[in-house]
Amino acid sequence: MPSTATSTLLSAGPVLFAPDVSADGVAVLFAADVARATIFAFELPAEAPAAEAAEVRVDRLGAKVASLLGVEREDAVIRGMAVHPVSHAVYLSIARGRGPEAGPVVVRAGTDGQLSIVELDDLPVTSFELDDAPAADDDRLDYWLDGNESTSQPREIHGVTLNIAMVPVQRSTITDLAWVDGTLFVAGLSNEEFSSRLRQVAYPFDGSATGTSVEIFHVDHGKYETQSPIRALTSFAGGSSILATYTCTPVVQFSLGELRGEGLVRGRTVAELGPMNQPFSLVSYDRDGEEFLLVSNTRHPLLKIPAASVAGQDSLAVPASDPDASHGVPRESLEHTGVTWMANLDRESVVVVQHDGDDTHLRTLRSAEL
Repeated sequence: MPSTATSTLLSAGPVLFAPDVSADGVAVLFAADVARATIFAFELPAEAPAAEAAEVRVDRLGAKVASLLGVEREDAVIRGMAVHPVSHAVYLSIARGRGPEAGPVVVRAGTDGQLSIVELDDLPVTSFELDDAPAADDDRLDYWLDGNESTSQPREIHGVTLNIAMVPVQRSTITDLAWVDGTLFVAGLSNEEFSSRLRQVAYPFDGSATGTSVEIFHVDHGKYETQSPIRALTSFAGGSSILATYTCTPVVQFSLGELRGEGLVRGRTVAELGPMNQPFSLVSYDRDGEEFLLVSNTRHPLLKIPAASVAGQDSLAVPASDPDASHGVPRESLEHTGVTWMANLDRESVVVVQHDGDDTHLRTLRSAEL
């Protein structure tokens, strides 16, 4: 149900800006409070437009955010990133600590490279609470492979060491946000038997929402799945569909026309990007008149997919163990290692968080580099 909210966020989660600002320049920042199963819509005052060709660059981002927050570097964990539609400032959703008790904060990085804490309590805000969140005593588990959880433990699988955390499904109630054809989409897990869920929430919040349970064929696992959460999603095909990616790492297309809250909807698996891997972000960008997709993930360099290849790809439904299995659309590994979170600065530029082995940095990648 919608409400006017005044209390602070309890947890850090995905963030997203509405693409348009009001006549007086007010921008809306959606912030997911996973602990409350609630989406907050903060109204930010007008910001000055970004200069032409401006980019965002912050060297040693991890150390600087930790210093700003007064914590150790490993205790400032990024849980989401969004770009202001006018100023191109980057807003980072940060967990102060690891685990379910970590407190949330939003940090702004301007095109001048300066960092500041966003005082959310001072902003006008409305909220929408999901009505299908898993209960606190739901004993089902989700598996996180990003290594940023306090309970992550090394585990060797087929010769590959992964840092795996088993967390209550409640902590994956909201895994990503997307703005598609004028509607806020909220991905995550639910209290349903078929728990993987895509919700469509009207904004301004008026109490209306539609939730649809979704099913995919997981090539690496060799079966249809209804309990794997979407990790990242983006609008696709002019807003007529959604592309989503999952752990171990299928890419799936969903038609908006089928997401009506009626029964179980099966997506069309168009790519398998590799096992023992968890995606962080999925974005699209334009280069030389063509659209491309980027997938950042835990095990591989940045992966590039030509968007035009999706339409002609047959749905994948053969297990990876089968000699006749296909991995779907073509993809290219780019020479950008360590990329985790991504967001569009504009259609020809992508802001990324990149780890180089010593620290994380905020970088702007132009289409010519991609």
